[in-house]
Amino acid sequence: MSTDTAHRNGVDTATLFATLDAVKQMPAAAQFQFRAHNEWQSGTHSRSTISDFFGVGEERAHEREFVFDGDHPAVLVGRDNGPTPVEVMLHSLAACLTAGLANIAAARGVTLTEVRSTVTGDIDLNGILGLQPVRNGYQQGACGSSSRGTPRRRSCGRSSSSPGRARRSSTS
Repeated sequence: MSTDTAHRNGVDTATLFATLDAVKQMPAAAQFQFRAHNEWQSGTHSRSTISDFFGVGEERAHEREFVFDGDHPAVLVGRDNGPTPVEVMLHSLAACLTAGLANIAAARGVTLTEVRSTVTGDIDLNGILGLQPVRNGYQQGACGSSSRGTPRRRSCGRSSSSPGRARRSSTS
């Protein structure tokens, strides 16, 4: 784990601050479109690829293509070739929460030693199956996170109105 002022928590803080400044100067640069391309395989199994996106005013490509399989477990008529699509969505929310926390901590000079998050979602299949007039998709969800870290001891080159503090938090 790097604790120098250029990198903290694996975040290149110089690039993070340069990005913030660039977006302040040119707000249109903040407009992104992310894409997942999906192809049905068999039954409830499908495969998505993620390789391209639009950002900072132009089409872009990831350094490599990412491939994800989605399926349902046998109890939901699948073959368990991958997590269910709704589980992938929960993973995406948890990963977004964790990445945001790491970036904010780095910007505030906090060196993280641990970050954990859990995201849950409750679904009533009666709606999806058309058996009862209940909402399709998640009925409710919850998320929680905890983090541990060390507050900065010196400035990381960016002024802040309040010093970074390591804390443990939970939300639901």
